[in-house]
Amino acid sequence: MKATRPIRIITSLSVGIILLSAFSWLALGHVSGSIDRIDVFGGLKSRPEKTSKALNYLLVGSDTREGLTKEQQKLLRVGSTKTAAGARSDTMLLVHISKARDKAMIISIPRDSLVTVPAHTSLDGKSEIGASQAKINAAFAWGGAPLLIQTLEAKSNLHIDHYIEVSFAGFAGIVDAIGGIEVCTKRNIDDPKSHLVLAAGVHTLNGIESLKYVRTRDFDGMGDLGRMQRQQQFMSAVLRKATSTGVLLNPIKLVNFFNATIASLKTDSTLNQGDLLTLAKQMKNLSPGKVRTLTIPLGNANARVPGLGSVVTWDSVLAPELFQRLRDDLPIVDEVTPLPSASSTTKQKITIVDKFKTRTADEDPCGALK
Repeated sequence: MKATRPIRIITSLSVGIILLSAFSWLALGHVSGSIDRIDVFGGLKSRPEKTSKALNYLLVGSDTREGLTKEQQKLLRVGSTKTAAGARSDTMLLVHISKARDKAMIISIPRDSLVTVPAHTSLDGKSEIGASQAKINAAFAWGGAPLLIQTLEAKSNLHIDHYIEVSFAGFAGIVDAIGGIEVCTKRNIDDPKSHLVLAAGVHTLNGIESLKYVRTRDFDGMGDLGRMQRQQQFMSAVLRKATSTGVLLNPIKLVNFFNATIASLKTDSTLNQGDLLTLAKQMKNLSPGKVRTLTIPLGNANARVPGLGSVVTWDSVLAPELFQRLRDDLPIVDEVTPLPSASSTTKQKITIVDKFKTRTADEDPCGALK
């Protein structure tokens, strides 16, 4: 009889988790219909061949002011929709999910990367524009998601499967839905452009504060490179928080998170409810330790091109190798075991070779920035 109470407790917890999981899927199914879908692949031609069942998502943070309240605009000091007409790509991330759905890579793409933007029709549809060298964020400004995808696919020879765009307002809403995100800065931040002021140390940021944090770039002399490192750390922190028991076992937070996430996105028109549900179920056991963040290997972070000014060039050897590994769905971190010698009886130690300078999402958030 003494074992009855523990068995009841375990049974109750199991039933509760099952019911919560079912409720979560229902919640996701309910809100996924509100996703704003756009056709980003319809007009693309001569696309790279898809060589595996791995998935490649292009995630773009747009600086559109749509959805921000006047108070939020005031806190961010970004101006209104009218004063910032259109949208620019504030952040670009390539997310690779392995074919087994047990590993993921989050790769930052510098917005000043030097690329060749293919010939295209102007946004107003009135003129044809020839191919030209430009920074990659110009492709988004000139032709939106379709031209950005076409440009990136041509540069990388990597097939993009899906596109997701998050606005300022959507980003802030996601952070607030899970109760804020903890970040760590190793030095004081006082950025006159993002208007972020933080003392060195650990802080829990709300949505607007988080938006300032991932946009800040003018306080440490590292510019976009430092900003990308902070964005990678932030994405890792979001992953840790979203997969923590504090969110997964809290029905209100979970539903709020689903609503804030799904309702604030723009996605390609081929990404449907079934895809999202299937992917979520497949990735339910993906831990932060199996998610790696990195920046595309760079050749020169401050190259100069006449007419374009300062641009970022990619490493001519490592960048193509990275994309080839993604195409083939191969690990980007190598484990090398030395060949055993005839005289040795000890077990050979495995050497980790991380030529792409990655970090896992569960690493110390204070560890990267100097």
